[in-house]
Amino acid sequence: MKITFYGQNTLALKIGEINVLVDPFITGNDLAKDKVDINELKADYILLTHAHQDHTLDAEAIAKNTGAIIVSNFEIANHYEAKGFEVHPMNHGGSWDFEFGNVKYVNAIHTSSFPDGSYGGQPGGFVIEGEHKNIYIAGDTALCMDMKLIPMQTELDLAVLPIGDNFTMGVDDAIIASDFIECDKILGCHYDTFGYIEIDHEEAKRKFYEKGKDLMLLEIGESIEL
Repeated sequence: MKITFYGQNTLALKIGEINVLVDPFITGNDLAKDKVDINELKADYILLTHAHQDHTLDAEAIAKNTGAIIVSNFEIANHYEAKGFEVHPMNHGGSWDFEFGNVKYVNAIHTSSFPDGSYGGQPGGFVIEGEHKNIYIAGDTALCMDMKLIPMQTELDLAVLPIGDNFTMGVDDAIIASDFIECDKILGCHYDTFGYIEIDHEEAKRKFYEKGKDLMLLEIGESIEL
């Protein structure tokens, strides 16, 4: 499994021959828009954790360009289906066997609305079991006890956790979250994009290291292999 970071919460997953894009927000991200051309991105599926603009802005353009299936909660799926896109609706606690692996939509504590203020359902995260590697993409969330349920069913190889604070967990809560999910290999997301969520990279890495954990902060366009 290859994972590429495109800023904020945007990830490209290469699982076998299938391309999965998560929360595409590039053209509105000053840190990414000059480094990533959305017309060159490949996507068979687009996973959306919730409806906020910094997670959905480029979903329509990319889905139109690639024919990707949009996977999200029932309300978000309905929103895009009404626009003519192919969708797969899910809801919390439910899972589905896609061609790239099993996906479970899990709880997140946040809000969810489209830029026009319309209802975007309840936010969530994704646990993906694919190609013998398991990852948890938390989406935007506060620290919550529901995270303890994840390792009861899935042994994680990597967790993607927000660390920017203010709108989501900060570094200290993300460290606790890594304990809850029993995963010490963390890819940080949802930081630096706006003034509210700028972080000290070295301090964040140090705090994780002191707890015996590995925090990865990738450059935009940088990839890792699991």
